[in-house]
Amino acid sequence: MHAPHRHRSMPRVAALVLLLTSVALAADPAGRVIDGPAGKLYVEVRGTAPGRPLLVVNGGPGFGHAYLLASPVWDQLSQSRRVVMYDQRGTGRSTEVKPGTPVTLTDQLADLEAVRKSLGAQEVDLLGHSYGGSLVMAYTARFPGQVKRLLIVDSAAPKLSETTDLFKHAYPDVTERMDGFEFSAQLNDPAAIEGEIGAYLSMIFWSPDHRDAFLRHYTPGTFRRHVNEAVSADLGRYDLTPEIRKFKLPVLVITGRYDMNVAPSVAWKIHQAIPGSRIVFFERSAHLPFYEEPERFRTVVQEFLGKP
Repeated sequence: MHAPHRHRSMPRVAALVLLLTSVALAADPAGRVIDGPAGKLYVEVRGTAPGRPLLVVNGGPGFGHAYLLASPVWDQLSQSRRVVMYDQRGTGRSTEVKPGTPVTLTDQLADLEAVRKSLGAQEVDLLGHSYGGSLVMAYTARFPGQVKRLLIVDSAAPKLSETTDLFKHAYPDVTERMDGFEFSAQLNDPAAIEGEIGAYLSMIFWSPDHRDAFLRHYTPGTFRRHVNEAVSADLGRYDLTPEIRKFKLPVLVITGRYDMNVAPSVAWKIHQAIPGSRIVFFERSAHLPFYEEPERFRTVVQEFLGKP
């Protein structure tokens, strides 16, 4: 399957899986727009509990946070703490970025810092999924005093080119068929959902039932390919491994045992690199454990975070 861009540094881990699994759910009443360094950033806050918020950073790059909302986990966690999500620069309901405009890791970190400041919180607990895992590792390295606890969920590798997927090993028939599929032509075609896109999605869920339920929420047209290309072109220059070896805060690494999108070996290497970190494998999940095992995910996260 052809990636939505030519930069091999961003593998299918983020750009392909999540662009196909964006969902349309009602906007939270606490949604608001803040001023970012280069435009408006759309932010949603769930819950009103005082104390340290949980700031959740979605995967990508190239789309907003909507796919996360297919899981009930975030509303459940918001009963005891504020849970914050936002649309990254040029995605979702944040200010659009014109094609050809650079979007660097430094830009993304500045946006994330703007979101933190908007919460009035000196410290946050930080969770990143997929590409968002790279972003939260980089943020923690840049702003160590602002992060109390760090959760890294099915993340890309600290050095992006070392991110490994297992699609061709586990699904050689599907990947061969998908290699000729052009996302840009089919992405906005609802008829493709049960066909080629459905076949692709069959590779990223532990359960076909979960895949089918997710497809019912699919909304086409949410992916911003030019943002993906811009971010990927810059992110591939970095190796965060030396930085994460210096982490001194509590870190929890989570991975789905059957994640074909980012091999569990990537999570294991992240765990080994971060002193004192814990790792939890979700035995009935692939790339989206918060969706496939929501109750266990909630329990594991709550136990790790403790009281806000």
